[in-house]
Amino acid sequence: MRKWSAIERDLRSSKGPLLAGVDEVGRGPLAGPVVACAVIMPCDAKAIRGIDDSKALRAGERDKLAARIRERSLAISIGAASVREVDRYNIYHASVLAIRRAITRLKVTPNHVVIDGLMIRTLGIEHTAIVGGDARCHSIACASIIAKVTRDRLMQALARRHPHYHWETNVGYGTRDHHAGLDSHGLTPHHRRSFAPVSQLSFALSFAPEAEATALADALFDALDEGSPLASELA
Repeated sequence: MRKWSAIERDLRSSKGPLLAGVDEVGRGPLAGPVVACAVIMPCDAKAIRGIDDSKALRAGERDKLAARIRERSLAISIGAASVREVDRYNIYHASVLAIRRAITRLKVTPNHVVIDGLMIRTLGIEHTAIVGGDARCHSIACASIIAKVTRDRLMQALARRHPHYHWETNVGYGTRDHHAGLDSHGLTPHHRRSFAPVSQLSFALSFAPEAEATALADALFDALDEGSPLASELA
């Protein structure tokens, strides 16, 4: 993807120049929050070479591109839904919550919003949905990369506190190592208790919601480069 897509050019012509691309990551893992990102890229600059769907890129490529996106962007914001919110509302509604938080935290008001996937009737924000948008729309691909890099760094930070689940490599997904950690050490406050096989573990956890929220906020800050635009968005 080396140039702005026809979708983005048409929307900028009809809606205005400030287009916010939005994507979220982390629907499938057994542990960790859902993280969404909203990005406004300048329309008068060339698209960044190499930008693609974050899942199609290697980790090192994502890190380099994330740095370039941060340098060029007009605005970037992060929204997250905690594990407790995933369990309370279900993964779909938690994802919508993370997306809404990302959009509303932008410090530049977009003329229009484009999201990956299908229309979200409960979002409460006018938007255009693009199926496969992270591979078809430069702005969404930028958001996808930032969201993926942020969540991966968060899970790597949490892995230092909970080393038995190998989150530094599986970032919370249900790999063999992660299942082995669940079998041997049980649940952490960062596991989604509504997800199988987590829901199959019958013993109760003893932790306060405030402690979980504090741990999540601390880990998000740890996961980001100090002084980065993203870190300031979480202040």
